[in-house]
Amino acid sequence: MPLEIVRNDITKMQVDVIVNTANPKPIVGGGVDRAIHKAAGTELLAARKKIGDIATGRAFITPAFALRAKFVIHTVGPVWQGGTHGERELLASCYGNSLQLAEDNGCKSIAFLLISAGIFGCPAEIAIAVATQAIRDFLSEHEMEVYLVVFDQKAFKISSSLFEDVQSYLDARYVEELLDEEYRDDSRDRRRLLAAPKYLGDEACAGAVAAISQFCLQKKNKKKRSLEDLLAEVDATFSEALLRLIDVKGKTDSEVYKKANVDRKLFSKIRNNPAYKPRKSTALAFAVALELNLDETKDFIGRAGYALSHSSKSDIIVEYFIQHGEFDIITINETLFAFEQPLLGC
Repeated sequence: MPLEIVRNDITKMQVDVIVNTANPKPIVGGGVDRAIHKAAGTELLAARKKIGDIATGRAFITPAFALRAKFVIHTVGPVWQGGTHGERELLASCYGNSLQLAEDNGCKSIAFLLISAGIFGCPAEIAIAVATQAIRDFLSEHEMEVYLVVFDQKAFKISSSLFEDVQSYLDARYVEELLDEEYRDDSRDRRRLLAAPKYLGDEACAGAVAAISQFCLQKKNKKKRSLEDLLAEVDATFSEALLRLIDVKGKTDSEVYKKANVDRKLFSKIRNNPAYKPRKSTALAFAVALELNLDETKDFIGRAGYALSHSSKSDIIVEYFIQHGEFDIITINETLFAFEQPLLGC
């Protein structure tokens, strides 16, 4: 996918270029800077000395020597001073200048750390927001595989309010799934229906009983569909439905695959093969890019043989964003990563 958040050691990334958060002076600093120089060998420091001092926000490129990458880009992030000294703009420049430098040198893939989020003191939430916005701006006009490398899962933080909202949504849907599993068969002993609310606490008993009764009534009244009814619903394949929806929504192909965090090559495969079956994460990514509502999403991914499940944490998180009418794939992926779930895209 064009932007992927990964947990890894940046010195082991197999990409065209890795970005080092360098010391402004031509010396080896601590932390990741030291680890990169150690993995690359002494030649990297010699190349770095030829560059000289680097101003905050600027970026320079050298060979990667013994690293798995071809190049190392050296950029200097701002020291956080409360956010009132242009830190965000300088931080964005680190990403923008590095990405442009990578493209100028023919690179197709690049790996970043969260610049300035370590000893430079930038709050992780701000560092992530600036990084993803700068990368998003670049990818809107260019094609490149971009990796945001996080060594420690705990260091990756999204908005606390968003995290809490999603957590509450997850908790509520897990309760629904518990009820669904417990009372799926209407012939079970009805006493079990009244016993379940004990798990929810005394205050929720009355509401839970009402919800259970309504659920069972809906199950009882639901008509069984015949095979002819089901066959009548068979229409376009996933690929055909995708292309039709792009036209209906008045969008361009590139607009949709970029918004879905899917690369051009995969989109071409889908476009040219009506029978193509994508992965579930890809199907959901296109549903988000097309801004489908929940029912439309279920129908759309169903054409690829998938369904949303309340027993899947990742499915519930995606459902949360769809239900709230929020269709930014990067924000969704940041949230999925924060909850240690697989990301959307190819």
